[in-house]
Amino acid sequence: MITVVVLSERLDAVLPAAALPALRSAKAVYAGEGVPLEFWSSLGVDGPAPAVVEDGAVVITTDASAYPDAEVITTPEPMGAALLDAAAVMHRLRSPGGCPWDAEQDHLSLRQYLLEETYELLEAIEDGDRAAMREELGDVLLQVLFHARVAAEDPGDPFDIDAVASELVAKLVSRHPHVFEGHDPAVHDATSQQHRWEELKQAEKRRESSVDGVALGQPAVALAAKLVQRTKRAGFPVDLLPEGDDTGTTLFAVTALAKLGGEDPETELRQVCRRFAANVRLAEAKARAEGLDSLDARDWRRFWPS
Repeated sequence: MITVVVLSERLDAVLPAAALPALRSAKAVYAGEGVPLEFWSSLGVDGPAPAVVEDGAVVITTDASAYPDAEVITTPEPMGAALLDAAAVMHRLRSPGGCPWDAEQDHLSLRQYLLEETYELLEAIEDGDRAAMREELGDVLLQVLFHARVAAEDPGDPFDIDAVASELVAKLVSRHPHVFEGHDPAVHDATSQQHRWEELKQAEKRRESSVDGVALGQPAVALAAKLVQRTKRAGFPVDLLPEGDDTGTTLFAVTALAKLGGEDPETELRQVCRRFAANVRLAEAKARAEGLDSLDARDWRRFWPS
């Protein structure tokens, strides 16, 4: 039997460790498809692969399809290798000769898609739909790649996807000193890690207020919950929360009580909304089954799920 060693197209002339025993005992080592001549010496290649390869020989190639009966040893791809492909595709789409629509977009025009894809991902998570989650995570990733590619073209302050990733890595490392720098006495469980994260974040960004950095453009329930969470960590007393009988203050109070009680009011409300929408659809479907196209109050009560 012959052995085929499949090289990674991303890693020039890097042999997998699993191939070393076969290479040491090989009768001959040949270069197949995709192996440039300049790499032959470093790979120990004796010559190009003949039409018929003798048993006991090794063929180094990037395509094993020509050797269906061979023992195949592949080169493990590094974690995140497919992200390089995604970035390359985005670069191609945005470059001259790529997609005209992609070329016309900017940060402002892409905002709606970032929101849409985020909500579609949230729905997939709530539905527990693994296939949809995988797809929607890809769509969210596309928005990150797209914005970074647009940013790279800015004449005054350009940055690219590598700068985005590097900044993320630096942030994760600096905010997890108990992981990357040894023991941190301030961190002993998930709750203390959350507090430590906020402390490091506030010191890093030199924030003057506990509510600095809270995105005011997020949905109102999520915004209220985030404000309560931040101020609670700052020792804010509950009796100073907004009081009143108007709708807005009442909603804030309900949100605050839920958040202080350890719940996520945004998620709780979304679940109620989804149940309500499902019940509406079910009642309408029952009505249609009986030939009704419109419902009055009595019909709604008759068909409403018990």
